[in-house]
Amino acid sequence: MSSTKYRLSDVTAGEARERLAKRPVILLPMGSLEDQGPHAPMGDYLCADAVALRIAEAACKAGTDTLVAPVLPFGGADYFGSMIGGIALEQGTLRAVIGEMFACLIRHKLDRLVVINGHGGNVTAIHDEAQKVFRASGVVIPSLYLWRIAYALLPELRGKEEAAKAAGHGADPLTSVGLHLFPHLLRPDLVPDGPIRKEFHGLPVSNFATVKFQGIDVGVPGELTEFAPNGVMNADPRLCSAEVGAKIVDRLVAIGAAFVAHHARHAR
Repeated sequence: MSSTKYRLSDVTAGEARERLAKRPVILLPMGSLEDQGPHAPMGDYLCADAVALRIAEAACKAGTDTLVAPVLPFGGADYFGSMIGGIALEQGTLRAVIGEMFACLIRHKLDRLVVINGHGGNVTAIHDEAQKVFRASGVVIPSLYLWRIAYALLPELRGKEEAAKAAGHGADPLTSVGLHLFPHLLRPDLVPDGPIRKEFHGLPVSNFATVKFQGIDVGVPGELTEFAPNGVMNADPRLCSAEVGAKIVDRLVAIGAAFVAHHARHAR
């Protein structure tokens, strides 16, 4: 077993003074605690953390020293507040937390940072705080939004027609990734037959916070209960599998490790 430590939390203070002085890349995994469908664990941050750890290991083995910071488990508040047990941060709070995380690391010249994001509600806050850092210092903090990347990969990994049926909240990519990484946490007996087709404001729901009107998407306010009462949006989780999840994770890790190496070469 390799003795290399990949988690920043596992590094001792003595090790930190020596290893961090060489400015390794630091990955900042972020996710959420919200409804992922009746069959999947609410903590999608578990997947972001697990993928980040695999990226760090692959990057280190390829020659780019990389560490994973502790995962930020609470995502930015959006339309999932109606889910019992969910915990989210208001967007202003999330921006403040992310900004202070950046500042703590940059203070010690640990400015080769890459965010590994697993929640759509975090995207704007991450961008806003990275933009502030860039304007103030010129430091570039890129972000890999895992599920946006995975959605783009699905047609290649499982074919266009099947990907179109399986892709959506509460199904692919997250359910397949969960089946691969944490099969013991999934509940196959609770997998629904598919999404519940809903109407809101007299119009068919097309996505979270959007409805269709004359073929176009119109943004509307609302919460999970109005858009997807079982947490599944326009997808069939019965099509998800550990095999597909393994393919997704392999590709995310390969892309992530390659990007880490690129970022290390180009960071100031």
